[in-house]
Amino acid sequence: MDLVIDKGNTRIKYAIFKKGVIQTKATCSPTELSDLLERLAGEVSRLIFCSVTDVDDQLFFELKKCCSGCLVLSSSTPLPFYNKYESPTSLGPDRLALVAGAKYRFPKSDVLIIDLGTCVTYDFIDKESNYLGGAIGPGFQMRLKALNAFTGKLPLISAEAPEDLIGKNTKQSILSGVINGMIKELEGTIDGYKLRYPNTKVILTGGDLTFFDKKLKNGIFADEDILLNGMYFILKNHANKNL
Repeated sequence: MDLVIDKGNTRIKYAIFKKGVIQTKATCSPTELSDLLERLAGEVSRLIFCSVTDVDDQLFFELKKCCSGCLVLSSSTPLPFYNKYESPTSLGPDRLALVAGAKYRFPKSDVLIIDLGTCVTYDFIDKESNYLGGAIGPGFQMRLKALNAFTGKLPLISAEAPEDLIGKNTKQSILSGVINGMIKELEGTIDGYKLRYPNTKVILTGGDLTFFDKKLKNGIFADEDILLNGMYFILKNHANKNL
């Protein structure tokens, strides 16, 4: 079996692959991750780990104990595409995995992949497998927290869908403003890419996917597992190059 682990800003997600297909996937806490790695030690053939923060010595030891040939994804990892980013070492490994996932799903297409997580990230790979870059903006929850932190009276509210375009109380006004503003931002960005690359395919993913996937225009591919599949694609590509 192959184990894929993604440690993001707010959650840890993992998947167990067998013969290239996800058999099990879940989210877990750091303690639960340690338990998982100990439980699977000796059973995992290949392991890839992605983290938006540095990997401390204890976690690295646990990863190596689970699978001696574990791969920690970074800018120096062999990739199944050409990285044209001007500062490749500053590029988050999660974005590398998303691009690999886009390449895996649509290998001969221009693809814009949008991750709706703690931040909203846009990443573009062309049909010649050149990763050109993208954009980073504040995510849904970050915008809700900012309205509370940088004003005197606006409350901190939980993320949920607004009842209507017209907010009839403070909570609904905030939700309408944030979500509908993000929808217009997403649509405008997508339109901008399609002006340059008319046949661009758009993939939407991330923890806040469900708030937006039904509200955008047709022709958007929602895929909650694109990052996990991208990591597996990198792991498989890395293994093939080291045969």
